[in-house]
Amino acid sequence: MTLRSLFVDFNSYFASVEQQEDAVLRGRPVGVVPVLAETTCCIAASVEAKTFGVRTGTLVHEARKLCPQIAIVEARPALYVDYHHRLKDAIETCIPVDYVGSIDEVACELIGRERQRDNAVAIARKIKAAVSAAGDWLRCSIGIAPNHFLSKTASDMQKPDGLTVLEATDLPQALHRLELSDLCGIGPNMEQRLLAGGIRSVEQLCKLDKSTMHAIWGGIEGERYWAALRGEWQAHRIAPRASLGHSHVLGPELRTASGARAVLKKLLAKAAMRLRHENYVAGAMTVRIKHVGADAWHGELRFDASDDSRELLRQLGLALQQCDRHTQRLPLRSNRPAPLAVGVTLHRLRKRADSNGSLFVDERENRALNGVIDRINLRFGNNKLYFGSMQAALDAAPMRIPFQTIPDTLLERDAEHNELWLERVRQFKRLAEAKHQRAHDRTR
Repeated sequence: MTLRSLFVDFNSYFASVEQQEDAVLRGRPVGVVPVLAETTCCIAASVEAKTFGVRTGTLVHEARKLCPQIAIVEARPALYVDYHHRLKDAIETCIPVDYVGSIDEVACELIGRERQRDNAVAIARKIKAAVSAAGDWLRCSIGIAPNHFLSKTASDMQKPDGLTVLEATDLPQALHRLELSDLCGIGPNMEQRLLAGGIRSVEQLCKLDKSTMHAIWGGIEGERYWAALRGEWQAHRIAPRASLGHSHVLGPELRTASGARAVLKKLLAKAAMRLRHENYVAGAMTVRIKHVGADAWHGELRFDASDDSRELLRQLGLALQQCDRHTQRLPLRSNRPAPLAVGVTLHRLRKRADSNGSLFVDERENRALNGVIDRINLRFGNNKLYFGSMQAALDAAPMRIPFQTIPDTLLERDAEHNELWLERVRQFKRLAEAKHQRAHDRTR
């Protein structure tokens, strides 16, 4: 019984949800984009679109050349988050979820008799039926293996709607037909490091000893990777949060200095609210402004750890003064490039309970004010109370779904979503009670 992990990957997730919601899109090539513009790229493609070569990252105008009949639809992040929770709940009627990898990936740990191949496959088929019951156009690929790394790899080996089992006796030869980039954790930079070391295939990678892997990875992660390839069990590690931020591609109407600043302030106010919601404070900030046809500008600064919106906005103002000095060194204003995208990231995070706070500011008043603003926005919808300098950007920077993070729609929703959210909370409580009962029955 070498099988310990079952990994579920929802196929063409965003596009499949759109097909589930709109019958007109079913069976058609679909590309999902962040904004309806020919200059943007697809953030998801349906199974039908992928047969024409359309992939994540394909520019819209290129997608239309590859597939003239493609339907381009604007992303609806809140809908994808809602379906994510529905599908996660459906999976947990079959087996508890160990951890969520991203909005379209979850991993489950097999225990006891579940580790027998026939039983593990039966659970996988039950999950597939549960996912299909949640939506006729929703499909998933499932990998079963000795650890989460290999089960995730297996889930990618047969798509769409695949089911792949990798047992210890299948290793490592079952991996040899893969490309280096097919393995989780080997991105472009790591692939270049491997190529520079003469490693050009997965077969060569699997033959390396532990010390060589340590040297290539530059640390203990190389040894962990060596062990993962061999099927050793590794419990999921939750890394402490290192940063928190938001970015946004500006619409044409906001591609001015004042528009970019308004969007940056909205992004920072959203990040500050998330800080408080997660009980963090931040002691550093990075601000980025990408320009059309010119180099991007970025500024960094450090300060006393804070979660106060007004203080963080003041620090943003200091960063933008750096930007002004940079801009003054550029050619005449008529030739200066327009801002295209902006982003703000908060660093040096620590839990509020671990921070001593400022020696010079009485934070009780700030916390009281922030608490009032947050409670009003949580109750009546995002941005019901906001700083005046954000006025021009209120309709900009809607919710986005970052990699490996599920947005909290509680912090993002508009007033009209209140009742939907409240019903979701009630449903969650009912499912949590049922999950607790299933876990009790499973361990008896």
